[in-house]
Amino acid sequence: MTIKRLGFFTRLLDNVPASERYRLATEQILHAERQGFDSAWVAQHHFHEAEGGLPAPLVFLSYLAAQTQRIRLGTGIITLPMESALRVAEDAVVLDLLSKGRFELGVGSGGTPSSFPTFGLQSSDRGKVYAENLTLLRAALNDEPLSGTDNHLYPSSPQLARRIWQATFSVDGGARAGRAGDGLMLSRTQPRSADALDAPLDVIQNPIIDAYLDALPEGVEPRILASRTGFVADDGEQARQLAVPGLRQQAEQFQLQGYKLSGNSLDDHIALFDVHLGDVRQVIASLGRDSTLSRVTDLSFQVHSIDPPHAYILRSIELLAQQVAPAFGWTSHGARSTPTPTPTKETA
Repeated sequence: MTIKRLGFFTRLLDNVPASERYRLATEQILHAERQGFDSAWVAQHHFHEAEGGLPAPLVFLSYLAAQTQRIRLGTGIITLPMESALRVAEDAVVLDLLSKGRFELGVGSGGTPSSFPTFGLQSSDRGKVYAENLTLLRAALNDEPLSGTDNHLYPSSPQLARRIWQATFSVDGGARAGRAGDGLMLSRTQPRSADALDAPLDVIQNPIIDAYLDALPEGVEPRILASRTGFVADDGEQARQLAVPGLRQQAEQFQLQGYKLSGNSLDDHIALFDVHLGDVRQVIASLGRDSTLSRVTDLSFQVHSIDPPHAYILRSIELLAQQVAPAFGWTSHGARSTPTPTPTKETA
């Protein structure tokens, strides 16, 4: 396994008011840039603050673009069926120009099912609407005439069309992203079928990668991003203790949604949510068992569903960049190391 590009991902889930969520996420991403991370990714969610805290990711990334110099900024993802494809294209281009070509455009069909009716859609129609909107988005970015008129997107960013990423849970979705020459985005976890509830994540995701690579046009470089829950602490037992509340809460939410859990211990929850946590040695060993990661070009880490205190997130970012990722061949570019003190209960 070799990490080529290292990313930090956030759904902005801190248990604080929205403005404070944005401040904390900004501080985390700025810290990731100082530690040499290659990219930072944010998710879009509508209406449900427990799912995610950011309905307008391009607005937030524009704010970050003004405060960063090198780190690439991406959406993971924009829920494209709920959006105007042309407005996404316009806003994405402006962001890309403001950030001097640092924007990565991740899109997908997903989203909380109950959000779709508010946008005049049914969740069952999201695949069809997604395909239509993605076609229009791609045409706009490729400077094609729009909707039978002489109108073209202005301003333009000709290279942005080559920085589209598609998120998927399925083999068919992997093939679709490959045929288009887009990047492939793989989740930190994903639903298991009823007959394979204990299937390891790499067993599910490797076939998606196979389909993507088989469909990729000749001469197009693969771009495969895997997101993983990764939380590193100076003390492994402390990492486990900090993981208990978040993982337990997530397990309770799963049960309310009708999922059956195979067990209710911390280790059961770690397995259920595909979590990599502990001290540096433990996280390196855990990641090394995930065969998917030997095939990706980009690896992004998030702390969900653990959601530890902010000070511990900052420390985890440091340990990932300084010790975990280098163990897998990653080289930091432009890091300006400013270590934070080891967190304590008082400082967290």
